[in-house]
Amino acid sequence: MKKLITLLLISITLTYCTSQNSAYTDEIKLFQYELNTEYADASESPLTAEDLKTFKALDFFEINEMYKVTAQFELTPNSPVFELKTTTDRLPLYRKYGIATFTLDGKKHSLSIYQSQDLMNSLEYENYLFLPFNDATNGKSSYGGGRFIDLEIPTAGSKTIIIDFNKAYNPYCAYNHKFSCPIPPKENSLNILIEAGVKAYKKH
Repeated sequence: MKKLITLLLISITLTYCTSQNSAYTDEIKLFQYELNTEYADASESPLTAEDLKTFKALDFFEINEMYKVTAQFELTPNSPVFELKTTTDRLPLYRKYGIATFTLDGKKHSLSIYQSQDLMNSLEYENYLFLPFNDATNGKSSYGGGRFIDLEIPTAGSKTIIIDFNKAYNPYCAYNHKFSCPIPPKENSLNILIEAGVKAYKKH
């Protein structure tokens, strides 16, 4: 009887875990689908008119839930507004909103998370936070200029924030040099491979 109960519990646990994994995979596939749909639309796409003619889909790393991390989040309310360097002379104003600390690949890492001073006054994007980063895949399997992740301000009193590298995407400059793109600050350079999210665009 005990064996039967044990087997039943194992079966239920495996079914639950499989269901959870499937739901997460579906979430990331939806993100990828929406990104591909945007890039295939000439009215929204950063791709050149020439590239749009042959565009089918972006290239992504395999979905890996290991790259979804719950980070400790420390607010930096007294940080000054600064000019964020871009690939052009444009210097948008940002402020360091907080510091996220997490463990990945057996090591502790920290990333600064920023808030756009322009978008914070927009009703649509007032909760928007910006995470630009570099990692050891840059210039190899991912775009050399780094990648971005969009985040939202955590609920009041929260001391954690979810960072999902499977939702990392390339700046528009990875597809078309006519754009002005933020350059990830040096403090946001990770010395590990982040094999998640969008890969390098084959033509750049």
